[in-house]
Amino acid sequence: MDEPIPVTRAVDGGTAKLMPDLDRPHSWLLTVDDAPQSYVDLNDPNHLEFEYAQRLAHVLDETGGPGTPLDVLHLGGGALTLPRYVAATRPGSRQEVIEADRGLLELVGEHLPLPPGSGITVRRADARKALEAAPEASADIVIADVFGGSRVPAHLTSVEYARAAERVLRPHGRYAANLADGAPFTFLRSQLASLRAVFAHLCLIAEPAVLRGRRFGNAVLVASHSELPVAALARRAAADAFPARVEHGEALERFMGGAAPVADADAVPSPEPPGGAFSVG
Repeated sequence: MDEPIPVTRAVDGGTAKLMPDLDRPHSWLLTVDDAPQSYVDLNDPNHLEFEYAQRLAHVLDETGGPGTPLDVLHLGGGALTLPRYVAATRPGSRQEVIEADRGLLELVGEHLPLPPGSGITVRRADARKALEAAPEASADIVIADVFGGSRVPAHLTSVEYARAAERVLRPHGRYAANLADGAPFTFLRSQLASLRAVFAHLCLIAEPAVLRGRRFGNAVLVASHSELPVAALARRAAADAFPARVEHGEALERFMGGAAPVADADAVPSPEPPGGAFSVG
């Protein structure tokens, strides 16, 4: 059998590379401008290599009854890691994936095709515009994992954007976002404040070293009008290979430190990661 070979292609957002994992057959790492975007095991969609993907999966696993189908709106596609995970763990789920990068969609569709009958629809569109056009109360969960390069675009960071997500969610639905920041957490705190202005319940999942400001890293923000399963999420996150903590309630209020919500007019992208924070190769 021939060894898989890397694929490099210019896409809308830069230079994308698909690199095979030689230690794990049929597994691929997707990078854009050397920043890791997705890792996919085509043979085992339950395998999630990246810690942030594991934490988003914990939120998915704790949404609805075990194994029951979900209606999921994914903002940001990458290599479709989490949609594949939901299709495997929640058969019968209806999922829509919004991805703005046409070249990336073509690359992934060509080299990492979805299995037949996956229930996943992939559409090229701007995440904010697609969210605002989505039917009201149509999703059990909205997953946001949108990065322009290594930064979350400004128009996906405001109170107005949070209200658009709230409109699409069902009464007990959840919003979960993959974000990245480091001390002094100006961006992350503003995101928490913006979501708190719209949703009744919040929690934040991140490694202790990130929360203590020792390094730049990912944090998963979860918001809902219904009470969040923080104890179950904490158990799952603590059992990961790289354990994470779940901040909520008074501890999360202290972390926010009086940050104010951000409106569209004042929104800015997430900070540029320090050199080498996420790059590979």
